[in-house]
Amino acid sequence: MRMIILGPPGAGKGTQAAMIADNRGIPAISTGDIFRANIKNETELGLQVKEILASGGYVTDETTNAIVRDRLTQPDAATGFLLDGYPRTLGQVEALDEMLADQGAGLDVVLELVVQTEEVVQRLLDRAQGQGRADDTEDVIRARMEKYAEETAPLAEVYSTRGLLRQVDGMGTVEEVSARIQEALDTRTNGVNGTHL
Repeated sequence: MRMIILGPPGAGKGTQAAMIADNRGIPAISTGDIFRANIKNETELGLQVKEILASGGYVTDETTNAIVRDRLTQPDAATGFLLDGYPRTLGQVEALDEMLADQGAGLDVVLELVVQTEEVVQRLLDRAQGQGRADDTEDVIRARMEKYAEETAPLAEVYSTRGLLRQVDGMGTVEEVSARIQEALDTRTNGVNGTHL
């Protein structure tokens, strides 16, 4: 199964992606995790990304596309994957389409976690405090939310027109959201076209 999980920063994508990947036996590919690993190892990419994130910006499409293209050619992604944090722009949607076409493959489903903005801001502030993420100040968080609304939210419309989008209520406990996601995926694989759970 080839999947994408969409949602604003702090929507719980990483947590849910790991559970879905484990359940489905596919790798969860998080561009954020890849970037953070590079920052930790102080690679050339990591230093560039650190500076961009500190200002509340995003890494360029060109860099991100190259990283994802390389990751999707690895053996564990041959039969399926779950992308978390990619694509985030219409340009990246086109790049992913090309990558999959080169492999003779296509997406099966796109999940979108729908959450309330103020709830997400508070979640991220709590996480920043708990994990010592110095880049997660309230101003930076709100800048990321605005950037998401401008650039990434329109992707939901694109995937909706393709009949791939399944919106899931991202509010509640991890277990409640996970159950809704499971229902959305089961509905998808059973061929029923429901769009909001």
